[in-house]
Amino acid sequence: MARPREFDEKAVLDAVVACFWSRGYEATSVRDLIEKTGITAASLYNAFGDKRSIYHRALDHYVEASVAERMRRCEKLPPRRAISAFFDEIVKRSVSDPDHKGCMLVNAALDVAPHDAAFRDAIDVVLRRLEAFFHRCVRAGQEDGTISTAMTADDLSRHLLGLLLGVRVMARVRPERSVLQAIIRPALALLDHPARATT
Repeated sequence: MARPREFDEKAVLDAVVACFWSRGYEATSVRDLIEKTGITAASLYNAFGDKRSIYHRALDHYVEASVAERMRRCEKLPPRRAISAFFDEIVKRSVSDPDHKGCMLVNAALDVAPHDAAFRDAIDVVLRRLEAFFHRCVRAGQEDGTISTAMTADDLSRHLLGLLLGVRVMARVRPERSVLQAIIRPALALLDHPARATT
């Protein structure tokens, strides 16, 4: 029988995420991962594979613990509020991060995806999940009258996805609340009926 692992896999993945998130894929060495996790190289490789495989597991872990969890939490709110709450949290996380790490998913889209088709496909899957979240919120809001029907749900959900990516990139260099809110505010105004947008 295989020996049980002598470490907490979630804790190790949390540490791996922190390492890759702060340094990026290329600048992170296996030695960095060993030092951050506190486990041996053999244990790291046996559990997760080579550096590329470790990064893939870390990215999956980040998405489920951060991005997907935020979508699940916000989707419990009324649709128009769900979208606002999603971006409110993005701003809060961005301005409270002293290291200006941004979003690990967006960082991977910029740093790794252009050079790795498999990662590009994996990131595309997550971006489509985000787009689908926005689409569900917009459609529900258009049905209950809280979101304007002046634009289609397809266009609005893709616009919101582009807004998210832009805000996350801007936050890496100008993580200022007023700047990020000024980017978000006009975009969210597109969701509102003209009468509501002026009140």
